[in-house]
Amino acid sequence: MDYLKEMNHALDYIESNLDGEIDYSTVAKLACCSISCFQRMFSYIADIRLSEYIRRRRMSLAAFELINSNVKVIDLAVKYGYESPDSFSRAFQGIHGVIPSVARSEGKSLKAYPRITFHISVKGDAEMNYRIEKKEAFRIVGMKRHFHAPEDDPGVVDKFWRKVFKDGTYEELFRLSNGEPKGVHGFIQVLSEENVDYTIACITDQEPSEGMECFVIGESTWAVFELEGPVSKTLEDAWKRIFSEWLPASGYQYEESVDIECFPYEGDRGAEDFKFEIWLPVKKRS
Repeated sequence: MDYLKEMNHALDYIESNLDGEIDYSTVAKLACCSISCFQRMFSYIADIRLSEYIRRRRMSLAAFELINSNVKVIDLAVKYGYESPDSFSRAFQGIHGVIPSVARSEGKSLKAYPRITFHISVKGDAEMNYRIEKKEAFRIVGMKRHFHAPEDDPGVVDKFWRKVFKDGTYEELFRLSNGEPKGVHGFIQVLSEENVDYTIACITDQEPSEGMECFVIGESTWAVFELEGPVSKTLEDAWKRIFSEWLPASGYQYEESVDIECFPYEGDRGAEDFKFEIWLPVKKRS
């Protein structure tokens, strides 16, 4: 499919430039999306961040060169984009467990990470319920936090929600909510591979309380996925399936905007029958 061809063309470019500079604007152009979008799709499909994949591939190629030639470590460092032999050696040891000079010793165990190629895996074990909706621009009011990976632990969003529930912010936002879908939702803006803004907010035309922020989200077409189950586990599985299964086969492409973890119903978020939604901004593929 075109979607996967574009992803693989971008990977072909990355692979051919592992021993040089990788121009991320070229990666984005080949993938027909922004670089932050490509990084996000890559991480969901491959279960590894793009930057880490590139590091592992470079260190795999460096190890092959090291044990099969008399190349100097300083030359390998320059070739694979490191400012000094020391920084290269630290990266090499982080992957292989030994410094480059020791890796040349006979019998040392090294790691090889093969290149990734994307393809559709047809499973058919669980349906995905979704609908396509067009929605005019709307205004949200809420509390925003910036998160940075990998320094921030994986549970920072859950902690943010717990704080909002505990300090009365949730009740205040629920009171302000007068737009559709009603309720208090999570609005996600992916800024880069490492940086995300997460806003817990409601859709409203009312004025925000002190300390809250206002944002306008533009008119968009949304793919709305209907989910049921404990929020933490169900969200993780759903995001992966959306990017690795639904999006490649849907005829739509991701539209750079804001994603919504939508909670239009009240109830126990840890229950097996709790219902909620993911709203993904999309556009028809040309």
